[in-house]
Amino acid sequence: MAEHAVSHAPAPLGGRLVTPVTVTLAALALAAAVVLAFRFIYGLGAVTNINDGYPWGIWVAYDVVVGSAFACGGYVMALLVYIFNKGEYHPLVRPALLASLFGYTLAGASVIFDLGRYWNFWHILTPGYAQVNSVMFEVAVCISLYILVMWIEFSPAFLDQLGFGGVKKKLSKAMFLFIALGVLLPSMHQSSLGSLLVIFGRQINPLWQAGYLLPLEYLMTAVLLGFAMVVFEATLVSVGFRRPLETALLSKLAKFIWGLLIAYLAVRVGDLLARGALGNAFRFTIEAASFWAEMLCFAIPAWLLAAQARRNNPGKLFAAAVLLMLGGFLLRINGFLVGYETGAGWHYFPALPELVVTIGLIAFEILAYIVLVKILPVLPAQSATH
Repeated sequence: MAEHAVSHAPAPLGGRLVTPVTVTLAALALAAAVVLAFRFIYGLGAVTNINDGYPWGIWVAYDVVVGSAFACGGYVMALLVYIFNKGEYHPLVRPALLASLFGYTLAGASVIFDLGRYWNFWHILTPGYAQVNSVMFEVAVCISLYILVMWIEFSPAFLDQLGFGGVKKKLSKAMFLFIALGVLLPSMHQSSLGSLLVIFGRQINPLWQAGYLLPLEYLMTAVLLGFAMVVFEATLVSVGFRRPLETALLSKLAKFIWGLLIAYLAVRVGDLLARGALGNAFRFTIEAASFWAEMLCFAIPAWLLAAQARRNNPGKLFAAAVLLMLGGFLLRINGFLVGYETGAGWHYFPALPELVVTIGLIAFEILAYIVLVKILPVLPAQSATH
C-alpha cells in the first residue's frame, strides 16, 4: 500500500484534457456563448426578464455580487500567509489564487453583459467620465485593478513556460507591492458592495437593510466565503484528482473560520435587535422564510466547526464549507433580489437564457481551472513512497 507525501513545490498535474467532465463543461460554456451572442445582437430584452423595477437581475446579483465573493479565496489566503505570516498555509495559496483569478475575471466580464450600452464600457477607465463620489465607480475601479493585480500575482506560474524566466526574477522583487494591493483592493470593493444596499434605502426589506453596518457584514462574509471556497476546492481537487487531502491544514483553517463566523453572527443578530427588525422574521412571508434559510446556513457551520473533533473530520469540514457558501449566496440574493421591493406592479424572476449564461460562466471557470492545473505548476507536487 502506498502512502503519499506532498512537497510544497507546485508542479503540473498532467493527464488527459479531453474527458467526459471537460466535454460537458465545454458544452455548457458554449450554450452560454450562444445566448450572449443573441444578447449583444438583439439587446437585453431578448434574453432577460429585467425591467424598470428590477434593472439588476441575476447577472449582477449572482455573477458579480455573489461571484466576486466566491472568488475571495486568493484574497484571504494572501491575507493569512503574507499579512499574518502563517507560512504553513502557503501550499493553498496558488490553487486559491487561480480560482479567484477566473472568478473575478468572469465577474468583471459579466458586468459588460448587463450594460445596455456595452460599447461605452471604456468610460469607466477614462478620467473625464469618472464619478469619484459614486460607490459603483469605486467598485468598478477596484475590481478592474484587482483583476490586473491577480494576473500579475499568478504570472510566475506560466512565465517560465513562456521563456520569460528573467521577467519572473525581476517581478519577484516587486511582488510584495502587488500582494499588498491584492489585500487592499478586495477589502475596499467587497465592503462597497454592501454600501450599494445602503443607497437603496427603504426599498430593501428591514431584514437586510443594516444601514452603515452593511459594508462590515459584506466584508466579513466575503472573508468567510473565501475560506469556505479554499476548503471546498481543496476537497474537490483531492477527490477528483485522487490526491491526499491537506486535512491538518484545513482543520487549523477551520478554527479561523469558526472565530470569524461567531463574530459575524453576533454583528448580524445584534444589528437586527438594535434596529427592532427581527420581528419581520416571524411573519408568514417569502422574505422571512428566506431569512431563516440564510441564518441556518451560517448557524449550522458554527456548530459543526465548534469542536476540534468535527474540524478534523473532512466530511464535516466540507459540509460546513458548502453551507457557508450557500449562506453567503442567500445573504446577497436576499438583499439584491428577494428583499428588494421597488413598488407595486414590478416583478422579476430570471429567464431561462439568464440562467444558461450564469451556469455557463460557472462551467467555464471550472473547465479553465481543470485545464490549467494540468498544464501549469499550480498544485503542490505529489511524490509516492512505499
